[in-house]
Amino acid sequence: MLLDTRAQTLLKALVERYIADGQPVGSRALSKISGLDLSPATIRNIMSDLEEMGYVSSPHTSAGRIPTPRGYRIFVDTLLTVQHIDEHAVDARMRLQSQHQPQKIISNAAQMLSSLSQFAGVVLSPRRESVFQQIEFLRLSEKRILLVIVDPRGDVQNRMLLTDVDYTPSQLVQSANYINQNYGGLSFEQVRARVTGELRQLSDDMSRLMQAAVEAGSEAMTDHSDDMVISGERNLLSVSDLSSNMTSLRQMFEMFEQKTGLMQLLDFSSKATGVQIFIGGESNLVPMDEMSVVTAPYEVNGRIVGTLGVIGPTRMAYERVIPIVDITAKLLSNALSHS
Repeated sequence: MLLDTRAQTLLKALVERYIADGQPVGSRALSKISGLDLSPATIRNIMSDLEEMGYVSSPHTSAGRIPTPRGYRIFVDTLLTVQHIDEHAVDARMRLQSQHQPQKIISNAAQMLSSLSQFAGVVLSPRRESVFQQIEFLRLSEKRILLVIVDPRGDVQNRMLLTDVDYTPSQLVQSANYINQNYGGLSFEQVRARVTGELRQLSDDMSRLMQAAVEAGSEAMTDHSDDMVISGERNLLSVSDLSSNMTSLRQMFEMFEQKTGLMQLLDFSSKATGVQIFIGGESNLVPMDEMSVVTAPYEVNGRIVGTLGVIGPTRMAYERVIPIVDITAKLLSNALSHS
């Protein structure tokens, strides 16, 4: 249902006042802060209409009203006046800290989001490619082998293999050479699809070693447990809306510890363009009614590779957080594209 100008003005004033002080807003206060020349009775009627539409609600302890998730949604989508952020100052800060190391740049972006917003900053790192350039086997002891995987960017992953056979160094070199010559540049999933039939020509021992390498390599290249960088979680302990009871605290830190739900949210937002706002109580992707997440995707050389955002209370200053997230995403895109 569309709101007329008076209803929009009153809803905007109510949300801004509630964000500022966290107290239900009454009709008398709205008559002073809205700038509208309306009687208290008219304001009460408009607020009753807004309540019927589901944009505001009345707590039992007060005659004032507070915004609902639906009220926050219309506020951030149509009524918000975004603040100006000094992009040059933020850019200088990121360049000073980056040192041209991609993981360091990403970590600094999370810290900067937290520092500027005073909430928690999160960055979902670019997913590692599942393609490998080469592998190497290193014999550690009688039946323990270290599998070394090098991807096309030169990044290295290590996995331990426990074997039934004590392979000689020459057998390990032979196996690694076979895989590199025949499968280098493919993903481990592609290798798995081809390897069963093609390895029949090799001895059982060598075949088992290569199949173990394929399984371990596939697991290593699809392990995303360290793909998320979070900074400033402790800032949220000082936000009464999020830490006012043990249930909320437990939900919040389960989200940070498990990361799965947060990764789903960031994955989902990477498919959209620009800043996205997920409001607790409205989005099933946000585990708490009192929490909101403001996200934006970032790019490397024109291709979206990850997402970043700010995690904070539903009662956050969106007009300030939105440009922080937007500018940080653009600066991170630029920094990674030139790192």
